[in-house]
Amino acid sequence: MKPTSLRSYPAWAPWLFLAPFLLIFFAFTAWPLVQSLVLSFQQTYGPRRAAFVGLANFSFLLRDPLFWKALRNTTLFTFGSVLLQMPAALVLALLLNRPGLRGRILFRLIFFAPSLVGTVFVGVIFYLLFQAHTGIVNQVLHALFPSFDPEFAWMQDHVMSSLILAALWMQAGFGMIYFLAALQDVPAELIEAASLDGAGPWQRFRHIVLPEIRPVAGFVMLLSIISSFQLFELPWVMFNSGGGPDNRGLTIVMYLYENGFIIGDLGYASAVGWVLAVLLMLAAIIQRRLARKQED
Repeated sequence: MKPTSLRSYPAWAPWLFLAPFLLIFFAFTAWPLVQSLVLSFQQTYGPRRAAFVGLANFSFLLRDPLFWKALRNTTLFTFGSVLLQMPAALVLALLLNRPGLRGRILFRLIFFAPSLVGTVFVGVIFYLLFQAHTGIVNQVLHALFPSFDPEFAWMQDHVMSSLILAALWMQAGFGMIYFLAALQDVPAELIEAASLDGAGPWQRFRHIVLPEIRPVAGFVMLLSIISSFQLFELPWVMFNSGGGPDNRGLTIVMYLYENGFIIGDLGYASAVGWVLAVLLMLAAIIQRRLARKQED
């Protein structure tokens, strides 16, 4: 008997299944990216009037002290956030990965929940927490330490610290989930063998656990850097639709929003957006190269 021949399909059949994704991708990703790149070389006057200005937008951006202040604030926030969020997420994961801990699932939910409530909601919470005199933080500190001034203005005198603490509360649980998944993939036999050889908890963590979770740590760090550089809603809500006192809470995305949607120059805002994209791309490349060096 002759083997049953496979049914032949037309060459265009796979494209039929890919068509929905391709249409959505080109309509909502590729085409807006091309348009924003074109806009970055134009100066716009409302949605229908534009004039080609070449590299003038990028030239003005590099000479604008407000842009450099926004870049400095964003970089400082990113550094402070990553410096606190990574260790906090790892410590939470190590604590909640202990087999004998009762209520592990409940604690995981409690620490992960802040990342689900939304940035605007977190901004409102910390706006109320850090209010002078009426804020819960000042009231608690004054009750514990009567010498503490209840009129202490957190969001005016410590702008960046307020933002970093709010982001820490919101994002630490998100990184914790990744670290938990990585810790559960660490081979148990390696840890048992190290214990039999007399290795202590710190030695086991340093020489076995840390190398095993390093790829996940690099991924979590990259996510933290990207999300920190895209900071917008948190300071916008906490500082009443602005950059705070003396623009100490101004971020790059907020700077982009003000120029594009308040001033109305979408061309200049597109130039700011592409500069931000290049910065994030450079951060990803640097992080990847450092990870490869550590692996080698």
